[in-house]
Amino acid sequence: MSAPSRRPEIRRRRTRNEKIAKLRKRLSAAQSDADKNRITAKLHRMSIGSPGEPLLK
Repeated sequence: MSAPSRRPEIRRRRTRNEKIAKLRKRLSAAQSDADKNRITAKLHRMSIGSPGEPLLK
């Protein structure tokens, strides 16, 4: 597999990891239950598409 064909995959993976890190940070700083539930739901939706290691611990 050549580098040009891997670039989109690497970009998607990097962007996804940044988004997950941002959501985890927002979840730990969330004050209200509504915010926590909304962020948890987003992380859960992202984890459905990627079996393996869970996004929420």
